[in-house]
Amino acid sequence: MSDWLSSTWEANWRSFQYFNLYRLVLAGLFFLALLVPYDWTGRLHFSPSAALLALDAIYALSIVGGLLLSIHWQRRFNFQLSIQVAIDAVVVSLFMYEAGGVGSGLGVLLLISLAAASLVGRGRLVLFYAALATLAVLLTQLYGLVEGYFELASVVQGGFLSAGFFATAILARLLGQRVMANEDLARRRGEALENQIRISRRVVERMQDGVLIVGQEGVVGQSNPVAANMLGIAPDTAPMLAALVPALAEALQAWLVGGSDSVQFGGSDGCELQARFERTSSSDGEVLVFLEDVGRIKARAQQLKLASLGRLTASIAHEIRNPLSAIGHAGELLREEQRGAVQDRLLRILNDNVVRLDRIVQDVLGLGRQQRAEPQNLVLEEFCAAFLEQFSAAESLAPSVVVAIFDEPLTLCFDRSHLDQILWNLVSNALRHSSRGEGAVRLLTRRGSQEGRVELHVIDDGPGISDSVREQIFEPFFTTHHAGTGLGLFIARELSAANGATLELVGTSSGGHFILAGRNDWCHLPEVSDGPLMR
Repeated sequence: MSDWLSSTWEANWRSFQYFNLYRLVLAGLFFLALLVPYDWTGRLHFSPSAALLALDAIYALSIVGGLLLSIHWQRRFNFQLSIQVAIDAVVVSLFMYEAGGVGSGLGVLLLISLAAASLVGRGRLVLFYAALATLAVLLTQLYGLVEGYFELASVVQGGFLSAGFFATAILARLLGQRVMANEDLARRRGEALENQIRISRRVVERMQDGVLIVGQEGVVGQSNPVAANMLGIAPDTAPMLAALVPALAEALQAWLVGGSDSVQFGGSDGCELQARFERTSSSDGEVLVFLEDVGRIKARAQQLKLASLGRLTASIAHEIRNPLSAIGHAGELLREEQRGAVQDRLLRILNDNVVRLDRIVQDVLGLGRQQRAEPQNLVLEEFCAAFLEQFSAAESLAPSVVVAIFDEPLTLCFDRSHLDQILWNLVSNALRHSSRGEGAVRLLTRRGSQEGRVELHVIDDGPGISDSVREQIFEPFFTTHHAGTGLGLFIARELSAANGATLELVGTSSGGHFILAGRNDWCHLPEVSDGPLMR
């Protein structure tokens, strides 16, 4: 609003200055008319005299003074405009008197001045200006009539001219009001458009997806902060898309001639991106490019999958726990009665399976209650040392059974509790199938084959994993141990995916070998929801 008022204020003064320039030209024409011989001026009965020259000079000086004042002292706009209109009324009326009255036609100049002043003043004080002009014209005509210079008809013509002044003033006022109404409408629409643009810009800047506008020549005209970060676009630059991301530029050109409207490529920070193209309504042939982080898409799918699994496990737990408790309680009652060896064996089988089912229910419920990953940069050497100390104490192992080997200090971007749960499962499985001798289970850290990746290896010296088992090892409820639930590795892989990492089994001739691969240069996961992974 203040900007509009400021611009309107400046426009008023600028129009006033143009009005003064017109009046200065008018003063120059009066001067030329005084110098032109009588025969050339036609109906203007001017005779050069010192009084008229002085009047014209004073008129020109007043205009110049008003012009300078409007430039250097922009105060009291209506007062300055009224003074100049009054000067016009007096000077033009005097020239009209000297030129022979209303019949000279100089009264038209007052009509022009009134109309211009009314438009410059936006219709304010127009009737006052008309009254000033009427007073000046009628006084000069009456004076000429009294002195015998004019006839009565000249006074009547002056009356008609005065009526024209008021008609012009009223018409100019109506036009001024129309102009002001249009300006107000334009201002309100401009403010609405500016607010809409501001909101749209805010929405685009806060989008999780990147947005590019690529021109017809392949120049990246605009980009939001997410896209600039994904592609490494420097601020206040307009790079060529081909120089920035050649694969994306090629895909865009292919799309323009009928190719696929999406493509996957690597971003500046090593993450995998997916681009979609869409034409704009611009006549310049600009194209909108939407960039999505494939990792975020996978994370969203993972969240949805875990949410569905959480609802399923809650239902399963509700249906299983009560009958399971009843079976366990019945077994305890049977154990109190006298029984033979066969009954003892059957009760032992019953109790073992009740315990196993209860562990399955607990694991499934634990999976359903997993919280959203909150990754942080973990120093693997420190984390693994603390983990091994805790694990060895819990399993009553010698420190040399499970060892960690670090070639160089590395960090892993991972949720601390999730990594602890994954390692506990992997090391427990490795220890179960190992020789339990010195160095039976080893933890190794290495840089990944891809930039920005780090690997944590869990290796044991056991008999290895057969090919038939290898294909099913990560499936839920698959186990080779009589007391296992078949959910440990499944949960470990799900937690890895929730942290943007992968958990794979490496094929070796002997022993088990698992690799947990995650990031060490970018510790951020896209936000999908603020709640737990599952409810």
